[in-house]
Amino acid sequence: GMTILGMMGEAPKLAPDESVTFLQHMLNRVNGRVPVIVGVSSPGLDNMARLCKAAMDAGAGGVMIAPAGGLTTEDKLYAYFAQVFEKLGPDIPVCYQDFPMTTGVNISTQLFSRLVADFPQLVMLKHEDWPGLNKLTAVRKLETDNGTRRVSILTGNGGLFLPMELERGADGAMTGFAYPEMLVSVVDLYRDGDKQKANDVFDAYLPLVRHEQQLGAGLAIRKEILRRRGAIACSASRAPGPRLSPADHDDISFLTARLERRIEELS
Repeated sequence: GMTILGMMGEAPKLAPDESVTFLQHMLNRVNGRVPVIVGVSSPGLDNMARLCKAAMDAGAGGVMIAPAGGLTTEDKLYAYFAQVFEKLGPDIPVCYQDFPMTTGVNISTQLFSRLVADFPQLVMLKHEDWPGLNKLTAVRKLETDNGTRRVSILTGNGGLFLPMELERGADGAMTGFAYPEMLVSVVDLYRDGDKQKANDVFDAYLPLVRHEQQLGAGLAIRKEILRRRGAIACSASRAPGPRLSPADHDDISFLTARLERRIEELS
């Protein structure tokens, strides 16, 4: 599957019509080969609903929503998502994006379990709390203890903790990284029971995973690597955005060359 218009990218810098043009372009290119989840988070529910309708009409598999800022209590958070689900209707699958480092909104495992029980359209958790491994374990435990339905848990944070998250009960990764084949390989190896090889593959990419996680520069680094790999034609970030120095380019060259050597050794 794929996720588009997420937080790490430049979705917040797009005009509404650009967002629709982009999602339609991507869904046309994917052409039903894999499910696509579209980020539709917005401070206004009307804007969210319009983007959501455009995404589903274009063939999206579901939408991803992060809580709006200022939801400082669990009662406010529950009420907000009750309004969201009422606005979107029962037929649109929703992924809850739990990314308090960016949104400033924390959700307890008990409240998430309550939302799952009360709203059938909530089918997925994007797990990006940090530290969050014990939270992931607690969500899975509550499913068992309370008998609530099992939701898919896909992880973020650039894949920085992926093997440990899989060990704790995550189903896979739902995040950006300039080498997405690593994410796929680690999940597949884990699913096949080869945890040692999964960790070996992950370790080979870890310096670049870590390098991409730099606040303020990570997006520019990722876009430049994607440009070098031929995935995009231009690595410029929309203003205001980071710009890489010559030394930054040298760092990327060093890390990618080192990665290539390590991958060759592993294969």
